[in-house]
Amino acid sequence: MNFKNKILLITGGTGSFGNAVLDRFLDSDIKEIRIFSRDEKKQHDMRVAYNNPKLKFYIGDVRDYRSIDQAMFNVNYVFHAAALKQVPSCEFYPIEAVNTNVLGTENVLNAAVSNDIEKVVCLSTDKAVYPINAMGVSKAMMEKVFVAKSRNSKNTIITGTRYGNVMASRGSVIPHFYDQIKNSKNITVTDPNMTRFMMTLDHAVELVLFAFNNGQSGDIFVQKSPASTIGDLAVAMKEIYKSNVTIENIGIRHAEKMHETLLSVEERLVSEDLGEYYRVPADNRDLNYNKYFSEGIGKEVPLEEYNSFNTNRLSIGELKDLLGTIGYK
Repeated sequence: MNFKNKILLITGGTGSFGNAVLDRFLDSDIKEIRIFSRDEKKQHDMRVAYNNPKLKFYIGDVRDYRSIDQAMFNVNYVFHAAALKQVPSCEFYPIEAVNTNVLGTENVLNAAVSNDIEKVVCLSTDKAVYPINAMGVSKAMMEKVFVAKSRNSKNTIITGTRYGNVMASRGSVIPHFYDQIKNSKNITVTDPNMTRFMMTLDHAVELVLFAFNNGQSGDIFVQKSPASTIGDLAVAMKEIYKSNVTIENIGIRHAEKMHETLLSVEERLVSEDLGEYYRVPADNRDLNYNKYFSEGIGKEVPLEEYNSFNTNRLSIGELKDLLGTIGYK
């Protein structure tokens, strides 16, 4: 991994992932980090908080090709994190999910290839696997877009990562549970048996860096992560803060999944186990299927997908220890 004197652009860089990358790299020998987003207030807050000359800000929108193309001048690497990702919002405004997650990604990749960017890592989600909601469908299409683009990306290496909700990030219930406990309100749980991967922001950054360092164009990388039920998570937080509030079951929201899936059965068949990670290579056969008619993969089909139900399950004690590492103690 060589970021010395390199320029990194992060789309959607004002989010929790962008901040985690800044915390990792601002004090390194990287030349410049560009934050590209449409939220000028968050950009201003970051500018004041970090007060670092290596940090540059670009107002723009991935839905506008010209704005992202201009931001890529002299850039070496791109982490593409910009997305419309709140599940209920995408259900009510699915075309906006398409505009940002699908067409926006196409704009980012076209600009990257045009500007001879060396490497692009696109951030995807568990919801892209067997999608049941608009957000997941749009992210599944995003993955298809970057895999297709990777076949004709000249000198630009395009890879992707896929992970579930990151602990204590904007999409996580952990800050919500914390606020409810501190305000002596009942903890509202959609379904206590619902499971979620427990991945910290540091783990998310490590996954992206692993893809950056090891990926071939078209690869998708998944990190093996432990999981917990939402019910156990609520109990763990009650115990951490010695709270006696009630855990209230309110039912599943619009288009929520009971479990997060990171690898489909079909992907597990072709995936490569790299220890802490899985690598899903692109299928780079062309459309002349008759050439491959007699070819089989020669592997036994796995019986199940890789999801938050069948991965390593954290005990309440282990969950409390993990929460402590991100400041909940």
